[in-house]
Amino acid sequence: MALISTWRCSGRLLTRRFSGAARRGVRPGGEELSRLRLDDLPTTPRSEGRLELLFGLSPCLLALQAARRRVARLLLQAGRSGLQGERAELLRVAEARDIPVLRPRRKQLDALCRYQVHQGVCMEASPLQPLPWTESREARPGDDPQQLWLVLEGLQDPRNLGAVLRSAHFLGVDKVITSRRNRHGRPLFPICPLTPVVSKASAGAMEVMDVFSTDDLAGFIQATARQGWLVVGTVGCPGPETSPSSEIPVTSCLEFPWDRPTLLVLGNEGSGLSREVQASCQLLLTILPGRQLPPGFESLNVSVAAGILLHSICSQRKGFPAERKRGQLLQDPQEPSAMSKGPRVAQHPGLSSGSEKERQDGG
Repeated sequence: MALISTWRCSGRLLTRRFSGAARRGVRPGGEELSRLRLDDLPTTPRSEGRLELLFGLSPCLLALQAARRRVARLLLQAGRSGLQGERAELLRVAEARDIPVLRPRRKQLDALCRYQVHQGVCMEASPLQPLPWTESREARPGDDPQQLWLVLEGLQDPRNLGAVLRSAHFLGVDKVITSRRNRHGRPLFPICPLTPVVSKASAGAMEVMDVFSTDDLAGFIQATARQGWLVVGTVGCPGPETSPSSEIPVTSCLEFPWDRPTLLVLGNEGSGLSREVQASCQLLLTILPGRQLPPGFESLNVSVAAGILLHSICSQRKGFPAERKRGQLLQDPQEPSAMSKGPRVAQHPGLSSGSEKERQDGG
């Protein structure tokens, strides 16, 4: 009864508004639905401060394990016979940290996260912010010649940013640096922040990676170049946007030798690298197409291009799986002994492939 009276107290205005729509046979939705108070989900106390709703199994699990966020409560979908695997681990970690756990119904979780694919798991937590890059941070490359930092100039789409972070984490990028302003302090692009959508698109990689930001990207690039880093920009396949008189050489990513610490710089989805940043690059990489392309198809989506470029570079790393004998990774499924004795490739929790249907259904 207490839950019902709470809902009536906070939802009296909404009840009257929906009653007219109900009489007309109209199903309430849109703004009204987004403002609807869930009858069995009490509001978060104001003392918790500004919170956001993280959704998805992997983002919530990795966020709990990384312990970078302040978590107000965990929401696990009710109606399941039992919690197993990663969901059981979620519950265990939450209980160990004394985090309240609620069990709302599927429809209530749908409305709460605005029908994003939540897989039966949501979590109210403090936002995640990029770490500010300062001049005091050590940028000297050290002794390892195969270091790779990924620099992102003004990415705007949260799903692109999430997919780029997932590829960067999977392939072993050492650091990610983003920028939102140029060296004169003016806004460069309305860059995408580290939102729950980014975390979901990254399969939770955003929760465990160190993502830095700087207000002077060109200055950062020039400073690292003076310390011995090779600054490599990216462009579409040679066309009108690449001036033939440019002094910066352009080469295929398949022909790039990774023999020194490298900064790989990716540009904005629409306009690519700014002139100021491109002028700071020592080399430009491109992905050559496999056929003659019509106008407008000279480049790939930035997250797709990032995966191709990063793999072409990181596959040169010593000890990368591609260097192992093919027989160690590709085993005959008809020989159980080979399957049981062969090496297993370790996978990051939450970044493994799994069953896509199981993840979509929240099973």
